[in-house]
Amino acid sequence: MVSPGHRKQMATLVVIDGVCSGRAACRYLGLGRSTYHYQARPPCERRQRLLMRTHELSARHPRYGYRRIVALLRQEGWATSRKQVQRLRRAEGLRVPPPRRRRSRRGVSTGLPTQATHRGHVWTWDFVADATVHGGALRMLTVLDEHTKEVHVLRPARRIGSANVIEWVQAAIAEHGAPEFIRSDNGSEFIAHDLQRWLADQQIKTIYITPASPWENGFVESFHSRFRDECLNREQLWTLTEARVVIEDFRQEYNSTRPHSSLGYQSPQRFAAQLSQSIPRSGRPTASLREGLPTPHFFVTSTNIPD
Repeated sequence: MVSPGHRKQMATLVVIDGVCSGRAACRYLGLGRSTYHYQARPPCERRQRLLMRTHELSARHPRYGYRRIVALLRQEGWATSRKQVQRLRRAEGLRVPPPRRRRSRRGVSTGLPTQATHRGHVWTWDFVADATVHGGALRMLTVLDEHTKEVHVLRPARRIGSANVIEWVQAAIAEHGAPEFIRSDNGSEFIAHDLQRWLADQQIKTIYITPASPWENGFVESFHSRFRDECLNREQLWTLTEARVVIEDFRQEYNSTRPHSSLGYQSPQRFAAQLSQSIPRSGRPTASLREGLPTPHFFVTSTNIPD
């Protein structure tokens, strides 16, 4: 069924081309003459500025949906609704293509469900690989807090050994404090003897996932998916130095600006700041700020604490 708007467009085209008069075009297309001559009012100045800013944010973050765009607009002080931004983006063709549907896991995890309950409770770390334009290897260490989603370490290098892991994590501990647990897979860098001794000296307990079960380390895997989609797949990294600058900029923006649906569309730093305000002098949080927020559930194995 053809809408009145499309009929008006067709009538306008045939009149411009000289095929027939406007009266005849309205009669042939079943269009009211008042509709044909109607002139819509131009959008108000605020709507034009909102549309322009929506275009700018959508161009800067092409993988963000309308919900995150709304969160960014509200951070800037715009009083707008999700429906309004959704309609604007839909009318302007700014819809984000949906990702390919992934095959669901059919097996049943044998681990017990665990969840970080406060900041610094559980950190998780892993590696992600990429390459520069000329084929040079890039290996990146990721360390993030499972409760606040803050990315404490995101450092690319050509090669990463246990000594590099200790150095970078030590710097993160000096800035944010030591975690109680660190979750990881069974990679050679994470089970090295010198790293195990260093973790024991720092009184940090370890949680190792079942081999070949990346879903048990779901928080860092989820971050890697966003990191590849919003940064690595969009940037052309020519050198290691350029990669370090671009990736560090992404880390800073991820922590300070990017809205997270699991945090009520707040940034990790904003969520952590509110969390610190709710902690009394005893150092224990009075209540979780996640109450009422949707909580993802990932399955992990029991802890393996080194002697």
